[in-house]
Amino acid sequence: MERQYRLLAQLEHQFDHVIETCEALIGHAERRPPDGWVLGGAPFEARWLRHALLDFWYQDGQDGRATRNYIGLVAADSALLAHVDEVNQAKQTFAATLAEIRQHFPSLVAEAKAVLPFRHPTLHDHLRGKGLARLHLKQCWRHLPVADAPLAQVRLAWYTSGRSIKRLSVRDAERRLLEMDSDSPHIRIQLRALAGIPDSEPLAQVQTQTPVMRANLFFREALDDGRQRRAMNVPLPLFIPSPEGRLPPHNVPADAPPPTRTRAKRADTKLEDTPFLPSLRAYRYR
Repeated sequence: MERQYRLLAQLEHQFDHVIETCEALIGHAERRPPDGWVLGGAPFEARWLRHALLDFWYQDGQDGRATRNYIGLVAADSALLAHVDEVNQAKQTFAATLAEIRQHFPSLVAEAKAVLPFRHPTLHDHLRGKGLARLHLKQCWRHLPVADAPLAQVRLAWYTSGRSIKRLSVRDAERRLLEMDSDSPHIRIQLRALAGIPDSEPLAQVQTQTPVMRANLFFREALDDGRQRRAMNVPLPLFIPSPEGRLPPHNVPADAPPPTRTRAKRADTKLEDTPFLPSLRAYRYR
C-alpha cells in the first residue's frame, strides 16, 4: 500500500514538472518569438504552441489509442532547444513512473487521471469549460520531435498505408477470447471456429495504423554516424536547430491525409481478406 501511494505521489510531482517545463518553453517563445510554420495556414504564434503543448485531454468519443496531431515547424536557437530537452526529460520520467504503476498497480491509473488535472486549476477549468472528457496520459508523455542538427530542407508527407502485423498462436487467441466473455454468442462462435483449426497454425493479428505525418530531414552536413538524412513521424511541432533563426526550405503538404491508401496494396499479401476472429482482428494465412 505504501509503495503504490509513493508512486502516485511521484507521478503527481512529475506531472507538475511536465507542466512547468512546457510553460517555461512557451514563455521563452513569447519573449523571443521563433520563426515557425503551421500546417493548414494558421499563423505560428505562442498561443498555438501553448495549445499544442498543453493539450492533454480526451475529447468526447475519442478512441483511447488515438492522439491529436499539431503539425508545425519551429526554428530553434540554443536556448529554445534547451527548453525542449527539459520538456522531453520531464516527459520521459513521467512515462517511466506511469509504466511502473501500470505494471504493478493498474487500478491506480484511473485515480491518477482523476487527480492530476486538479493540481493545475487553469488546466482543470479548460477541461471543464471545453466539455472535454478526461486526462489523456499518452498525450502527456509523448515527446517533442527534434532534428539532430541544422537542416538543408524538410519534406513532409502523410503516411497512410501503415499497419502492424503480429503472429498469434491458437492458444493465445483462445485465452484472449475467453478473457472477453465466453458466454457471448459471438465469442462462442469464434471459439468454435478456433477449435476447428490445428493448434500449430499461426494467425496474424492486424492493427491498422492511423495516418501520420512523416518528415524527411536532409542535414546540411553528415552526422557523426555518416547519415545525411533521416525520416521521423512528427505528430507535434518539429523543433529544428537554427543558428540563424530561420526555417529551412520545406514543402506544404495537404491539410489532411488522403481518404484512401496512396500506395498500391502489396502483391505478396498472404492474409485472407476477411478476419477469422473479428474480436481479435486475427486473420488466417492463405
